[in-house]
Amino acid sequence: MYVILGGTGRVGSAVARALLDHGEAVTVVTRDDRHGEPLRKAGAAIAVADIRDADGLRGIFRSGRRAFLLNPPADPTGDTDAEERGNVAAILSALEGSGLEKVVAQSTYGAFAGSRCGDLTVLHAFEQALLRQAIPAAINRGGYYMSNWAGMTEMIRESGVLPSFFPADLAIAMVAPADLGEAGALRLMSGPGDVGIRHIEGPDRYTANDVAAAFARAMDRDVTVEEVAREALESSFREMGFSDQAAASYACMTRRVIDGKTDTAEDPIRGSVSLESYIASLAA
Repeated sequence: MYVILGGTGRVGSAVARALLDHGEAVTVVTRDDRHGEPLRKAGAAIAVADIRDADGLRGIFRSGRRAFLLNPPADPTGDTDAEERGNVAAILSALEGSGLEKVVAQSTYGAFAGSRCGDLTVLHAFEQALLRQAIPAAINRGGYYMSNWAGMTEMIRESGVLPSFFPADLAIAMVAPADLGEAGALRLMSGPGDVGIRHIEGPDRYTANDVAAAFARAMDRDVTVEEVAREALESSFREMGFSDQAAASYACMTRRVIDGKTDTAEDPIRGSVSLESYIASLAA
């Protein structure tokens, strides 16, 4: 039995579905039973737990052999760094005495030691803590999620404008949830000696211009990129409802991508889902 934490989100559900496709038994952990219904219909068991309930989470881990660990994003109206570090502490506590023989954690390109730079620093701390504890741990660092563009689909359809926090011609590693799901499933099923950090990205590097072109083809309309100026990042995030702390963290992450500080992958695992095919599925 494989336990999938954050199993109803885009990446977690992709891991669960990949395991089910391989004929494996899966338990998906969710805060809301209703969110797990599509995966229940696909054959997964559903376990309801609050990620901060370390004892309850440990009990669920004990029902499985291996676990996929994903720290869910915090509500950006609050202090996302503090909230997500609290989640990390609870997950690590739940692993103690869980009896798991291996864990696989989802992390991100460019994770580095530090503070107040969102996922880049929170997930680095998570990685290091996992590598120090007793259970063999594999870390999958994913490129920029193609699914981050999903929330803009209807706005693009209506306006023909794609807002971008990155320069329009900046090529970066991007990856589809399905490719992260398959990579996560394969490392869960591999031997306990398959540990340490690997990088996962799509078949090519892509720009915001490429994203706009993919939406244009899928929607049969003109789409233009509207860049957010580097100096306007914090104010743009605040206009979206982010707290001051969250706006500063997300701006820090964005600037490191722009400056090339997250492009550190060596010999990445390359997925098969192209940006164009992923955007076409969104537009459909």
